[in-house]
Amino acid sequence: MAEIVLIVDDEADVAELVVYNLQKAGFKTITARDGPAALRKARDEAPSLIVLDWMLPGLDGSEVCRQLKADPKTRTIPVIMLTAKADEVDRIVGLELGADDYVTKPFSPRELVLRVKTILRRTQGETPSAEVMKIQDLTVDKARHEARVKGKAVDLTVTEFKLLTTLMERRGRVQTRDRLLSDVWGYEGDMDTRTVDTHVRRLREKLASCSDYIETVRGVGYRFVS
Repeated sequence: MAEIVLIVDDEADVAELVVYNLQKAGFKTITARDGPAALRKARDEAPSLIVLDWMLPGLDGSEVCRQLKADPKTRTIPVIMLTAKADEVDRIVGLELGADDYVTKPFSPRELVLRVKTILRRTQGETPSAEVMKIQDLTVDKARHEARVKGKAVDLTVTEFKLLTTLMERRGRVQTRDRLLSDVWGYEGDMDTRTVDTHVRRLREKLASCSDYIETVRGVGYRFVS
């Protein structure tokens, strides 16, 4: 049975382009033209993933994403923000709201399909582990998908949690941005490594007093230290 992707965009030509390429890749698609319709269809249709435009009538994409992540019925649905906003501050806002990825317009349809496939493979194909990792004030329970700093729960997105566990499992070893893009996001080839930097910045903010556990290795990537 084909997985369902909800495409939310008020520009008909953009929506048609995304629909065509996703259907060609074997996905079933549904569409919405505004924020309220996107929320209704997400709750009624339970799509496997949502491609969400930032600028929408009714409710903008950031508010739609916030409401999706606040609703227990839709909070686990991965979201890719599709937008003309390319500034880093906008990427950070999207990730802070719980988006799993960020694609800027104009975009490559082939790259978007690749990102949809890799996010679905990552979020649906993983086998939970019973492993609990504890390093000083930071505790991560992979089976429960739970992270705690000094006993207090930290609200992480699926991607942030995967990034954290990957770094912790390889602590002491430098992980290049390209390696993280491959192992955490599932991306291969020439991809924008700023995605890694933005996620690491958000992850550090959420880890608060444990943020220094993630060390920047200038010009190379990141390393988990304790």
